[in-house]
Amino acid sequence: MKTKCPKCNGIGSVVVDYKECDACGGTGFEEDAFDISNHFKGVNSNARAKFDLGGEEDIPCEVCNGKGQVEVFEECPHCHGTGQINVCRDCGKLIDEKLDVCEDCEEKRKVEKMKYDEFEARQKSARDVYVLDSLCQMKDMDKNKLYKGKITRIERYGAFVSLNNNVWGLMRGDMSEYHVGEEVIVFITSIKSREGKIDFAPAYVESYNLKRLTKSLPRTLIDQLEKNKGKIVRIDGEVQQIQQTSGPTIFIISDETGTTEIAAFDKAGERSYPEIELGDAVQVLGEVNEHGGKTQIESSSMMKLGEENTRKLHKLIDDALNKKAEPQHVDFLVKSDVLNRLKPKMREAAKKIRRAILDGRTILIRHHNDADGICSGVAMEKAIIPLIEKVNPSNDAQYYYFKRSPSKAPFYELEDVVKDLSFALEDQERHGQKLPLIVLLDNGSTEEDIVALMQAKIYDIEVVVIDHHYPGELITKDERDGEIYGATVAVDEYVDTHVNPYLVGGDSQLTAGALASEVAHLINPNIKELIMHLPAVAALGDRAECGEVYQYLELASEKGFAKEHLAKIAECVDFEAYFLRFMNGRGIMDTILAVDNLDKHEKMIDALYKEYQKRVDTQLKAALPNIKKTQLSNGIYFNLIDVEKYAHKFTFPAPGKTCGFVHDRIIKELGEEKPIVTLGHGPDFGVFRATDAVNEQYGFNVNDIVAIISQKVPQAGVDGGGHECAGSIKYIEGLGSEVLYKVVEEIQSLSKEF
Repeated sequence: MKTKCPKCNGIGSVVVDYKECDACGGTGFEEDAFDISNHFKGVNSNARAKFDLGGEEDIPCEVCNGKGQVEVFEECPHCHGTGQINVCRDCGKLIDEKLDVCEDCEEKRKVEKMKYDEFEARQKSARDVYVLDSLCQMKDMDKNKLYKGKITRIERYGAFVSLNNNVWGLMRGDMSEYHVGEEVIVFITSIKSREGKIDFAPAYVESYNLKRLTKSLPRTLIDQLEKNKGKIVRIDGEVQQIQQTSGPTIFIISDETGTTEIAAFDKAGERSYPEIELGDAVQVLGEVNEHGGKTQIESSSMMKLGEENTRKLHKLIDDALNKKAEPQHVDFLVKSDVLNRLKPKMREAAKKIRRAILDGRTILIRHHNDADGICSGVAMEKAIIPLIEKVNPSNDAQYYYFKRSPSKAPFYELEDVVKDLSFALEDQERHGQKLPLIVLLDNGSTEEDIVALMQAKIYDIEVVVIDHHYPGELITKDERDGEIYGATVAVDEYVDTHVNPYLVGGDSQLTAGALASEVAHLINPNIKELIMHLPAVAALGDRAECGEVYQYLELASEKGFAKEHLAKIAECVDFEAYFLRFMNGRGIMDTILAVDNLDKHEKMIDALYKEYQKRVDTQLKAALPNIKKTQLSNGIYFNLIDVEKYAHKFTFPAPGKTCGFVHDRIIKELGEEKPIVTLGHGPDFGVFRATDAVNEQYGFNVNDIVAIISQKVPQAGVDGGGHECAGSIKYIEGLGSEVLYKVVEEIQSLSKEF
C-alpha cells in the first residue's frame, strides 16, 4: 500500500549539510545595505552606531532568509527520491514494491482463512435438531430426525425422555452420567405404534441448528371453524387487533373468509407471544371451542410466517376482501339523473366502508345535529352495525367498531377532530385497534372543514364525505352533453371519497339524508324497507324541494307515513337533538324515526310534538313584535331581528331555529312567491333565511355574501356559509354594526333578474 515517506515527508530529498550563502556572503543581508558600514570595517558596533547617518534599514537576504547559510540536499535513501514508500496493508511495515502485505501478516491471513473454512464446514455439517410444539404426537415423528427433550425419570435400564406432553420414550443404556431435568438430544431407534412406545438413543453432535417442529395440519379457513368445534386446526391469517385481558391475551385474526378470536394464555394478565405485532401474518394451531356464544380458538402455538408466505397471504387476503367489499348492484330508491352521475362516487364510498368493516377498523361517523344529519347517521348505522356483528367475533363488536357522534356546526370543527383523533390514538395504544375510517355526513365539503381534515390526514386516516352543502368553486369539470359529470373542490385534497351533488351539476335540494340513505342501501341492501322513509324526513327537515323529494315522499307514503306525520318526525328530531346535544341518542332517535321500538313511536311523537309547539309559540310571542321590516329599493322584503335581545336564551328553539320560525311566519303573511330575506342576529353572529324567489330572481347566495363581507370588512374576522338560502355568518362583536350594515348594503345591491 503506497503512503507518504515519513523520512522526507513526501518531498523525496533530505538535508545532509549547510554552507555559506553565496547571495549574501554569509552576512544574511542584501549587499547594498552595507555600502556605509563597509567604511567602518574593523570598528566595533558601538563605534559604528555613533556614525549612523540614518540610512536605509538592513534588508534580509532573500535566498537564506537572513540566516547566512543554506541547506545542502541529497536524495532520500528511504524512498529513493520518489517521496512514497510501500507498506504492509495490515501492519504498516515497509515491504517490497511488489507486495501488498508482509510475510507475517500473510501467514496470519492464511491461519484466519483456515479457521473460517473450518467454521463454514462445521456450519454446513451441523445437524438440525427439532423441538416439538405442544400439539405434536407420535404420528408426527420421523426416524431420520434428531430431537431435543428432557429427562423426566431415570431407572437402572435407562432414562425416560419427554419431547412434549404427548410424546415420550425410553433412552436405553448407562445413565450414570445423566440426571433428571437435563436436556438431551436423541434419535429414534424404533417406533412401536401399536404399543404407543418410542425407543431413543443419545445423539452426540458438536454443533446443531435448533428448529421448532409444528404439527403438520392442512389449513382451515375461518368460515369453516363452526364445523370443526372440538378439533385441533391450523389457520393462517393477519393480526387485526391484540387485547390484553386480566387472563389470556386475545388476538383478533382474519383471513380471506372471516375473522375469529385466538385466546393465548401463559400467565394471568401477561402478554402471550410478545413478538407478534399488529399486522403480522401468522400461523396458529389450536383447539376450536366456544366462548360467550362465539367460536374461539385456544392457541397451542402461534408463529410468524416467513417473508414469502407473508407476501402471498397478504395478497390473497387483500384480493379476497376487495372482492367482498364490492357493493351489490342495486337500483337507487328513486329515479334521478344527479344520483346516476354520482353513482361511481357513491359505490366507491360504500366499498370503502365495507372494506373498513372487513379490515376490523372502527367506523367513526360525524354528522350535523339536525334532522337531515341525524337521518344520515341513523341510515348508515342501520346498514353498518349488522355487518360488523356478522364479521367480528366479539359480542361487543358494535361498541368497539362503530361510533356515531353529532356535530353542532354544519362542518367538521377542530373541537370534533381533536376528540376523534384523541380517542382513536388511545384505542390504538390501549386496545390494539387500527385507526378508524371517518365518515362525515351533512358536513365536510366546505373550506371551513379543511383545517380539521388536514389534521386527520397527518395520521393517514381515511375520510369519506357525503354532503350537500355548497363546496365552493369547482376546480375542474367534466362535461358531456351540457351536463357536469365530475369536478373537484378545495377539500378533495384531504378527502379520499367525496359525494356531493354540486360535483355533478346538482344542488343542495338533494339532501345528505337522501345521499347517505342511498349509500347505506348500497352497503347493506337488506335495510331497504327499514330506512326508505328517512330521505323524506331529511328533506322536510331541510325544507328541500326537488323531483327526488317528491319521489321519496311517495316511497314513505307507500310505507304508511303521511307527509304531515313525516314533518312532525323531522320537527321532533330537531327538538330532541337540542337536548341530547353531543350524545347520539341511539335508542331515542330510533323510536322517533320509526326504525326501532315501533310500538312506542306514536306516543313519543305525540308527547314531543306538543312540547315542541308550546316552546315555539312562546319564542315567537317574544320575537314577532320586534321584527324590523322593510322593502329594499330593489324589491326584496328584508326582515331583521335581534335574537339575542328578543328571544328566550338557553332553551329550544336556538337562535338559528328561531330565525327560521320567524321567516316562516313572514312567508305566511306575504306569500312564498315573494323575495323575502330574514336575518336574525346577535352580538357576533347572524343567521340567514331566504325564499327560493330571492335566489332565482336576484342570485342571492349566503356563501357569496359571506365571502364579499369578509373582503369589505377584513378586520371583523368574518366566517360562515351554508346553503344558498340558509346559512350563518360570524364576526367580531365590536364590529357587529358595521358588518350588518354591509350585509344589508350587499343585499340591496342585488339586481332583479341578475
